[in-house]
Amino acid sequence: MTLLFSTFVLIFTATSMKKCRPARANTIYKVSIHNNGGRKYASTQPFTVDENGKKHYSHKHWGIVDDNMKFHPNSTYFYASLEDRRKLIFPSDWDLSEIEALSGTGHRGAVEYNGGDLDRMYGPTWFLDNVAKATGLSDDLQKVFGGNAEMAQDVLTLAYFLFLDSRTYSHIEKWQRIVKTPSVHTLTSSSITRLSQSITEQHRMNLFRLRAKRMGKDEYCAVDSTSISTYGFHLVDIRWGHNKEHLPLKQTIEVIVYSLTSHMPIYYLELPGNMPDSRTIEMIVTELEHAGFKNVVLITDRGYESMKNLEVYIAKNQKVITSIKCSQEEALKAIKAIDISTGVPEGMAFSKDTNLFYKQYNLDYKVQGNGEHIIEADRLKLNVYFDIHKRADDLARVQMAITTQTEVVQAVYESGKPVPKEDRETLRKENNFMKIAFWKSGKIRSFEVDKDAVKKATLTSGFFASKTLGLDLDPMEARSRYGMRDEQEKTFMLQKGPLGEDRLRVCTESSKHGRMFICFVALILASYIRHIRDSKPELAKAFPSMSAILEEMQTIRCIEHDGRRKFITPFVGDQLLICDAFGFEVPEGCRPTYTSKKSNKGKRGRPPKPQTENS
Repeated sequence: MTLLFSTFVLIFTATSMKKCRPARANTIYKVSIHNNGGRKYASTQPFTVDENGKKHYSHKHWGIVDDNMKFHPNSTYFYASLEDRRKLIFPSDWDLSEIEALSGTGHRGAVEYNGGDLDRMYGPTWFLDNVAKATGLSDDLQKVFGGNAEMAQDVLTLAYFLFLDSRTYSHIEKWQRIVKTPSVHTLTSSSITRLSQSITEQHRMNLFRLRAKRMGKDEYCAVDSTSISTYGFHLVDIRWGHNKEHLPLKQTIEVIVYSLTSHMPIYYLELPGNMPDSRTIEMIVTELEHAGFKNVVLITDRGYESMKNLEVYIAKNQKVITSIKCSQEEALKAIKAIDISTGVPEGMAFSKDTNLFYKQYNLDYKVQGNGEHIIEADRLKLNVYFDIHKRADDLARVQMAITTQTEVVQAVYESGKPVPKEDRETLRKENNFMKIAFWKSGKIRSFEVDKDAVKKATLTSGFFASKTLGLDLDPMEARSRYGMRDEQEKTFMLQKGPLGEDRLRVCTESSKHGRMFICFVALILASYIRHIRDSKPELAKAFPSMSAILEEMQTIRCIEHDGRRKFITPFVGDQLLICDAFGFEVPEGCRPTYTSKKSNKGKRGRPPKPQTENS
């Protein structure tokens, strides 16, 4: 009897389970009202399943609903992908006019404005909007964020704020009240945090790939890094390193690759603050390859020189112009073979334009590839230069160093005080032209001038050298190309000057990555403005800096009245000069010239009958 009852229960349970209505797939996308804290939130209820198969529901708020059942989206909705937005199922009686008007979902061509009466500054943001269009940045950002125009507009708004206000992002909400920005909603501290944390590595690489498509072939690109001090004490990459600003703050390193051909940054990389430049080049070359930057010519300084890096260039067939130390093996060997006993280097050519002596050497270098494959360096060349005036300065500097170091070591010796063990190596490094011997007690036993070090420094005085790989450049052409990288140095001045990004004010990794992304977007805009200003004499004469151009545009305003078309105040004076120099079209009706609309046509209607005369 018991067995029969158990069998019946199992059959009944199985039958009941079969008859249960299965959960619909779109249930988790149904939006309903969640009352919390006296407010009505538009909420979905996603769930997770634990190891026991039990569902745990939570609330995800997409905005709030007012008493008139009008939906007001929040940052969760704004920063969601278009695909996720389309999946949401709203009740039929809700007013969805706000989301229907969004640029990412609505239709273009709205004539009337329905946001209340506003009178805001518009000139600088109008100007930056046109710069973003001219550089292709506005289109690229929208593609990066999967068509989410609101997210792209918010990134641009945060980038514009770096130009136009030196304060932190905590003031941007007040700033938006007096300035018309690309954002369709107010950026609060929480929404900025949500936005910066939603920017991922995928977004970063997608932006690089889109920028790579806008580049030409064989563009010359400078590579350099800078240290950025940070107030965050829990970031992974913070290290002491060498703080170039001599601040008692920890720091991170940012690498920028700058195109000297298109005059804009094309790539950035975040690194630990104690990472030397020579250890980063393989990562940079690899990521540039992954991002689609093909056939670029890298220009690097001596900080990136090493045997490993040279072999990376050869293995990856990377074209390079790099400065090298004269103490490097090939360069030192070439310098030793040059006779300068008469004051003029024998066997070197002379350039009357630069007053430099120069000579080029072809080098052979082979790298072991996969298996037995041997990769031979493509046109690896050494360029050696000699400057008579530099030699005189270098020799004087060596003698001054010898005199100063002798006085320092002599003072320590005469004091009779022992030097702590941990400080002895530092004393030797700081006095590199001296040989110093210590007693076991730590006192200096003896010291003398290191003749080998002096001989080596004297031998290379007046000389400097570079290497080129994969290029057909003579020494003076290589020097001229290398000199172009001075423009890239100014990029860091833009970042730490007008943009005010000399400090990181974030405490989490995700926020840091987002802020660096936004700063890179601002750098693209700033570099374009600087290049156009420098290339236009009329702009350079009228405006001493990029900030002066933006200040000139501040008096232009956008006036919006409810139920009416918005209008922009007239462009006058140097504002027209700026627009013409940059090739930006002045909005209709804003130029001082006026074209009469007088018409010579007659009244509309049936034309009169021809008059006839009776004979």
